[in-house]
Amino acid sequence: MLKSIHHVAIIVSDYEKSKHFYSVILGLKIVAEHFRKERNSYKLDLAVNEVYQIELFSFPSPPLRLSHPEATGLRHLAFSVENIEEVLKHLKKFNVTTETIRVDEFTGKRFTFFLDPDGLPIELYEV
Repeated sequence: MLKSIHHVAIIVSDYEKSKHFYSVILGLKIVAEHFRKERNSYKLDLAVNEVYQIELFSFPSPPLRLSHPEATGLRHLAFSVENIEEVLKHLKKFNVTTETIRVDEFTGKRFTFFLDPDGLPIELYEV
């Protein structure tokens, strides 16, 4: 019935800062960018490995996230990586703070977390 995840939508508090974070620091490809005048809102479409997956939205005065990260709803985004140390070195160049690498108790795979500009938890999971 379901074929794949089409996209993940994220509402950001500072559009330019988040655009820079996701496109420059994380290296996601910008597919399209639109300003919706009637909503005073930007919509930025981003691709991961040429697959359209993330939409960033800006809205005037969006409410803050309720708690970190255990609120009901989306807990975090997770990206698969081939070499977690290489990605962590890249993030460090941009002063992105990451947690210590952990090991998944069920799969034996390594993973870690860091935060986007709005405090949304992002996981890196080594495959």
